[in-house]
Amino acid sequence: MGIVLTLTAGENRPLPSSAVTVSVRSASPVNTSAILLTDAGRVRSDDDLIFYNQPAGPGVGYRSDGSADIVTIDTGALPRDIATVVVAASLDGTGPSSFATAGALTATVTGGGEELTFSPAGLTSEAAVVCLEIYRRNDQWKVRAVGQGYDAGLAGLATAFGIEVDDEPAPSAPPGHPPRVTDPQPWPPPTATPPAPPPSPGPQASHRNTPPAPPRSPVTAQPQGVPMHSDLFAPSHAEVTGQGIQKQGSKMCRVGLAGEVMARSGSMVAYQGNLKFEALGSGGLGRMMRQAMTGEGVPLMKVTGQGDLFLADAASDVHLIDLDGSDGLTINGANVLAFDSSLSYDIARVQGAGAMSNAGLFNCVFTGRGRIAITTDGTPVVLNVDAATYADPQAAVAWSSSLRTSVKSNDSFNLGTLMGRSTGERFTLEFSGRGFVVVQPSELPPGGFIGGTGGGGSAGSGAGGVLGGILGR
Repeated sequence: MGIVLTLTAGENRPLPSSAVTVSVRSASPVNTSAILLTDAGRVRSDDDLIFYNQPAGPGVGYRSDGSADIVTIDTGALPRDIATVVVAASLDGTGPSSFATAGALTATVTGGGEELTFSPAGLTSEAAVVCLEIYRRNDQWKVRAVGQGYDAGLAGLATAFGIEVDDEPAPSAPPGHPPRVTDPQPWPPPTATPPAPPPSPGPQASHRNTPPAPPRSPVTAQPQGVPMHSDLFAPSHAEVTGQGIQKQGSKMCRVGLAGEVMARSGSMVAYQGNLKFEALGSGGLGRMMRQAMTGEGVPLMKVTGQGDLFLADAASDVHLIDLDGSDGLTINGANVLAFDSSLSYDIARVQGAGAMSNAGLFNCVFTGRGRIAITTDGTPVVLNVDAATYADPQAAVAWSSSLRTSVKSNDSFNLGTLMGRSTGERFTLEFSGRGFVVVQPSELPPGGFIGGTGGGGSAGSGAGGVLGGILGR
């Protein structure tokens, strides 16, 4: 290859050859298309959209080599009334919802011994981006780096150029501020008819829907604008609304964020909007030291910004608890999913558990006013404690901090263990006072007995190791 140049947004150069190849590479799955436009900035018909399901047109072709989408353009074979070929990329719906988190996107023009490369920068909510346009100016063909996008995805892009998209939401209006260019030809062409303002956006649709949709099943639903049919589109799977921590189904929570929230590190499964993630370890030097000694804690991240955050932990059941400040919540650190930053927590020894080992038994204690999302392995039972109540230490997830706890040994002198006939219930936690205990239908910590603690450590051998498997989890 001879000359290699990097273009900036708005920059244009002579097309290096009458026949060029444009390769589009992206860190996230995208669909690449070429759109043939007249001097009016509009397509002549839907046949002027070239993509994987319509891979050939006059002077333009599409193919994929696995690592990149390839568009070939022969300007000598283009119809005389075609003045511009737009090369665009749109997210295919299997990955991020916008280019803000989609990673690098690069378009490269190759021909005539030259290579021109352009990577759009500063993308935010766009789901479709015009990478390049190859256009005729005074009978000379040029290439311009564009880097403008449409929030409505391919539907918005296609509609802006006059392509009829059946069952799609109307597009967003094209961006109001054209890029700085060194050629007087504006973007988009001034004679183009602007699209109508969009209605409330529906679910993102993909141009992979050009073939006729299959017959509709009577047991499926179809939201407006989605040419597919599935019970996935039922209201029970729709995103909940509102601010703060809320349940999204039984195994996920959604945080309508306009500020900050504390969440378990690694629990994010999706988000929308402008959010920032900051790892906090166990949350403070004092807690970090206690976690190192006890094996208990919550590896945290602070999430700030505005948007929707979705959290989950290995498909565990999610439950919400509101604290009003009158009592605290004692909980296994491994069962904490997220909590309001108005709550505070510390690591404390479970009362009466010192006899179980030299290290004792430790849990997290949350106090203050706010909401906490916890997880359980299965559907729990909540026991109201107004008389002596007993629970397996591996199944007791959380309880009122005002309850008194003690440990009862069930195998006298541990003879059963020595004989190889232990009951499997050597220790039982006893609760007394007035409050509640959350008990899950599982006696194994996440990852099994060697799954380590809430802080990420591993269980050792002997009594201390057993404790790591009991409530360190």
